[in-house]
Amino acid sequence: MPGVVIIGAGPGLGLSVARRFAREGLPVALVARSEDKLKTLAAALTPTGVPVTALTADSTDETALRTALDTATAKFGIPEAVVYNAAIIQPDRPGELSVRAHQEAWAVNVVGAITAAAHIAPAMAQRGSGSFIITGGMPEPKPEYVSLSLGKAGVRALVTLLDKQYGPAGVHFASVTVDGPIAPGTGFDPEDIAEHYWRLHREQRHEWNQEIVHP
Repeated sequence: MPGVVIIGAGPGLGLSVARRFAREGLPVALVARSEDKLKTLAAALTPTGVPVTALTADSTDETALRTALDTATAKFGIPEAVVYNAAIIQPDRPGELSVRAHQEAWAVNVVGAITAAAHIAPAMAQRGSGSFIITGGMPEPKPEYVSLSLGKAGVRALVTLLDKQYGPAGVHFASVTVDGPIAPGTGFDPEDIAEHYWRLHREQRHEWNQEIVHP
């Protein structure tokens, strides 16, 4: 049964999104850099009863990311949903980062999503369905978070571009823009935010949204 692939899976929002999709019976493929983290996340999903596979890949390693997506597809089928949740979140003001540091941030925040979409969206389009949701943020750019502001602006533009490319074939591209620090028990509780991903995934084509801003 096709399921959900979560790229940049972690113990916060990534795990909450995985749980939300698992509650609907979808198998879960987790993709992250750390094997230890993946083991912990997979164990946390055991009570859901759905099949879970853990795949090690850095979102900036094109070969590894494509291989992880191929492995998930071979195991569960062409995904019903892909969630790109990888990001470098760091404070930096204009001129503080080196060129290399900006490139590294852009590679994680935007280019990894392009790689994943370019690899998996054609198969989704051929099937005629599926959703690809990217975790966004920074609805208003902030000078104390330059690289993140640029990256999230890039995400917003990327969603529009991918929608133009694959939307007509039935693939829903969207972002969930989180306008604050994620923390349990607050207005930015990851369990609450995860509901937006499921809502976007379940939207019918005539009601597609490209972005949901939380809160």
